[in-house]
Amino acid sequence: MFRRVGRFAVHRPWLTIAGWILAAVALSLLAPGLKSTTDETEFLPSHYESVQAGKLQEKAFPKTEQPSAIVVFQRSDGGKLTDADRADVVKVTRGLDDKHRKGVAHIVTSPQAVSPNGEIALANVVATDRNSQDGTLPDAVKDLRQDAKGLLDGTHLKAGFTGQAATNLDAQESSGDTDSMIMSATLLLIVVLLLVIFRSPLIALMPVLIIALVFAVALGLIGTAAHLGGLKADTSISAILIVVLFGVGTDYILFLLFRYREELRAGQEPKEALTNAVARVGETIASAAGAVIVAFLALLLSTMGMMRAMGPSLAIAVGVTLVAALTLVPAVFSLLGTKAFWPSKAWKKRPRNRVADGVGSLVARRPAVVAALSTAVLAALAVGALSFKAEFDTDSQLPQKLESVQAMKDLQRGFSAGQSDPAMVYVESRGGTALDKGALGTYKKELAGTEGVGAVTDPVISPDGTVAQYSVVLKYRPTEDKAIDLAGGALRDSAHKAAPDGTKAYVGGTSAVLADVEKAVNHDYKLVFPIAGLAIMVILGLLLRSLVAPLYLMVAVALGFSATLGSTVWLFQDLQHKNGLLFMLPVIVYLFVVAIGTDYNILMVARLREEVRRGVPAREAVRTAVARSAPTIASAAVILAGTFGVLLLADNSMLQQMGFAVAFGILLTAFVMAMLLVPTVTSLLGHKAWWPGHQDAPRPDPATTAFPAQSPGRHRAADEEVHS
Repeated sequence: MFRRVGRFAVHRPWLTIAGWILAAVALSLLAPGLKSTTDETEFLPSHYESVQAGKLQEKAFPKTEQPSAIVVFQRSDGGKLTDADRADVVKVTRGLDDKHRKGVAHIVTSPQAVSPNGEIALANVVATDRNSQDGTLPDAVKDLRQDAKGLLDGTHLKAGFTGQAATNLDAQESSGDTDSMIMSATLLLIVVLLLVIFRSPLIALMPVLIIALVFAVALGLIGTAAHLGGLKADTSISAILIVVLFGVGTDYILFLLFRYREELRAGQEPKEALTNAVARVGETIASAAGAVIVAFLALLLSTMGMMRAMGPSLAIAVGVTLVAALTLVPAVFSLLGTKAFWPSKAWKKRPRNRVADGVGSLVARRPAVVAALSTAVLAALAVGALSFKAEFDTDSQLPQKLESVQAMKDLQRGFSAGQSDPAMVYVESRGGTALDKGALGTYKKELAGTEGVGAVTDPVISPDGTVAQYSVVLKYRPTEDKAIDLAGGALRDSAHKAAPDGTKAYVGGTSAVLADVEKAVNHDYKLVFPIAGLAIMVILGLLLRSLVAPLYLMVAVALGFSATLGSTVWLFQDLQHKNGLLFMLPVIVYLFVVAIGTDYNILMVARLREEVRRGVPAREAVRTAVARSAPTIASAAVILAGTFGVLLLADNSMLQQMGFAVAFGILLTAFVMAMLLVPTVTSLLGHKAWWPGHQDAPRPDPATTAFPAQSPGRHRAADEEVHS
């Protein structure tokens, strides 16, 4: 099948390329854009209490005004606010309110908004609706900050903006244009590394142009699927899509180009060599893509809407990349022929690669020693994974110099830390009867008596008298661990237990949402990972026609996953003394290290199978497979790892953790697992590795039977030489 696909693309290149261009233009013009959201409740199933609380709030208190941002006033000298200062606070607040910014209903302050110690005053920025949090309100906060500077002139005050909208704004600006940074770094790495590897400007630039075309098609298909399926994506999906498309796309192009060059060096004509290259690595690329696709689709089993939306998007991207690798890439290089390698003439000869040759020889001579050392290294690094602690306090990962972070610290000098975003408790009558106001007063005291609660407001009763709302200010920042544990634990326990007879209580707000997110993530880890691992094993089994090889390959993958997570724990939790790591980090490692990194294992094992099928001795087969696959794997891994490594330059600790984990994990997968552990274990198992299909049995080479005129001596000469 792959030979037929390759022959069609190679002999009808203009038709193939025109089809891709037409698809890219049509989808770019007609496909709907990809929607995004930052509202955590939209990512949780409806059975979670925080989601139910949000729905009850919308039903019973549709006009409830909760501050989306807070202006924190204080004297420039840090002293107590005078009567004149308080008057200036009111004046500045009115001045800001008069600006009528889009997304802002109004900005208010009150005498009660002055802290008990008299040092801090607050003004609330109230949004027009809860949906403006996604983009409109942060933009308004940015403008309000500029307006405040002018209004504060001539006073003894200074002001800072904090709260959810201000934090979102600072998070966006502190990370810079992440998509642009990742795209630029990826393009630079691809061009530079391909230029070094092939010493050809055409080959260095062509994959970038090809992947850019694939990117347009993939985005159009993802947007269409999201529109038809009603999917929503997290705001980070675009950056992840860039890395997936360029990372996976470069992998597959390198798999094909290295094999194309190898066939040319064996003496074949360009079109013949390109067709053979597709025939030889097509199954490998399809299997690698299949493993990644099923791993991504396993995210559909997640309870988190964010992960469910991410899975199909990434799967579509990889599927499009697979089709492009088998059709568009051969078509383009069919037109270029050997001119693609200009001005280098290295494609004509078989230079020795001392490093690859040395690794191949070492693996072949000392498989037991290499396997033991590789396993020991991965196991030692994996020990750190036992100390992994999920961190849901995303605000603490922001640079401390940001205005929202500093303003929050100033707020805490006079108020409880939870003042900026209180927890919300709702009491609903079960029978639809009016609530007893006396019982509601007693209930307030019960809530206030919960350890960790700073203050509880008087209940606000819905117009029909069946729902009461309490604003509960916690002593901790809404996103820190103590607040999350309190909202999801003691506060909920108190709220449920003390609820008046005939009523039901719900706890909502940011802290409660994060508590439910933590439950959902823990549930997903126990469900998604095993199913994804089983699906990848099935793909490997179909490729290798073996039950044994997939087992030890997945054990190696699990070891690599643990080693990656453990290394990240040691660097950030132990050496940098972070409270924990980004709660989504295991998923990110799973997506990029396990799923994509499996490509390298598949490439290595497929090449091992190809070599032993040709009847050469087992040790020689291992040596040749490692030596010939190592340059391809190393080049692909360095490009993908370097792309994520750029994130280490970001100020945001979450991006740094993500960048290190994926970059280091990809390098571990490529250089330790794929090049050392997998081939040595396969060598030690020998014939048993291929049970029950015994795919290592010698068989005719389909390339030589398809082209009988080719001299077999050329193949023998290629076998005797290890090249880059």
